[in-house]
Amino acid sequence: MARDTTDETAISGTEELAHYLAEGSKPEEQWRIGTEHEKFPFYVANNAPVPYEGDRGIKAILDGMRLKLGWDPIMDEGNIIGLVEPTGMGAISLEPGGQFELSGAPLSTIHQTCREVNAHLAQVHEVAQHLGIGFLGIGGSPKWTLAETPVMPKSRYAIMTRYMPKVGTQGLDMMYRTSTIQVNLDFKSETDMRRKMQVSMKLQSVATALFATSPFTESKPNGLLSWRSDIWRDTDNQRSGVLPFVFAKDFGFEDYVEWALDVPMYFILRDGSYHDCTHVTFRQFMNGALKGEVNDPVPNMGDWTNHLSTLFPEVRLKQFLEMRGADGGPWRRICALPAYWVGMLYDAEALDAAEQLTADWTYEEVLKMRNEVPALGLKTKFRDTPLLEIARETVKISQLGLKNRNQLNQHGADETQFLAPLEEVLARGYSEAEKMLKAYETQWDQTIDPVFKEYAY
Repeated sequence: MARDTTDETAISGTEELAHYLAEGSKPEEQWRIGTEHEKFPFYVANNAPVPYEGDRGIKAILDGMRLKLGWDPIMDEGNIIGLVEPTGMGAISLEPGGQFELSGAPLSTIHQTCREVNAHLAQVHEVAQHLGIGFLGIGGSPKWTLAETPVMPKSRYAIMTRYMPKVGTQGLDMMYRTSTIQVNLDFKSETDMRRKMQVSMKLQSVATALFATSPFTESKPNGLLSWRSDIWRDTDNQRSGVLPFVFAKDFGFEDYVEWALDVPMYFILRDGSYHDCTHVTFRQFMNGALKGEVNDPVPNMGDWTNHLSTLFPEVRLKQFLEMRGADGGPWRRICALPAYWVGMLYDAEALDAAEQLTADWTYEEVLKMRNEVPALGLKTKFRDTPLLEIARETVKISQLGLKNRNQLNQHGADETQFLAPLEEVLARGYSEAEKMLKAYETQWDQTIDPVFKEYAY
């Protein structure tokens, strides 16, 4: 998330919190596609991590991008930590370990998304190449230890860094050593939100298997295909994972609110300063738990919006839905991820098909699949069927949906072209992570450094 929200509208009851989510509903003609991707900066000369400070640091990249784009800086205690397009259409931000993130503008087609991605990668390359910096597109930091990984000067991350070891064993790895591609999608009503949330919650592990690209840790194979996905299994289970209540036939905005209210907070923002609130839930905050601890202890809508951004389920609900299952990857996959989900969720016939495919999937079955996917990937069994076969069905549904959308570029091609990286995975029968492992054992001669050339942008 590029910038935390300030909205001092007071909250008088939980009904307003559900109403806030419902206000995200949009008619179909206003649905948009918001794509986010992260990447690891590294020094091309020696594949070392890039610190924040210095003439050749991440701060220098942000300063160069600010001059190039004319975007407004995002500041935190005097440090530039991101950039935002002046009208709010897109932003650049930093993840805790220096992962460089583009939060794309809300766009109408995947064609526009891919043009946006290509423009961003060209711009950041133009700035960074003069500093000797490249960017790596995979799901987990493959070489550096946690101690070697840079720390970004962002106040909310300092709070999270202190808190993570209290609630799980892998939270710091999640923060500092993982990278993702994410797509944010709209809904038209509570019913539409329910259908999309249920389908995507059930199928998120299929996306994880298709997009797995994190088989290395500290220069060696880690025994997994998606280390990033495995990390989330023990980061903070109060706020992450597969949510059982989403599977209910009458699941709605109020159910998500009731869950979110009882998740411990990270912070509140007052007068430009972050206050550690990890000792209280949002419900306790609403009941006066911070009286005497901070100025203005009354919760407001900005607090609620920020709290929602600190929840990490497989699919996150805000005023839109966020698909959170995929590893970061090469540039073509940045376009493939939104194509995969838009195809399934933005066309009525495709959504019906995806819903029918998953209609009787239970929470217990989906949780089992989710727990096995990081290690087994497309070999995971779901009711004795390899996930590879289910992945084929989902890509067919995506193709159907994208064909039905009939969004053509200037050459008359529709959006199905962006599924090509997934079709390649299905044709060979194994993931990009397995391809990387094969290369490690053969042409890479069991060294990790070639990954910085083959998977650099």
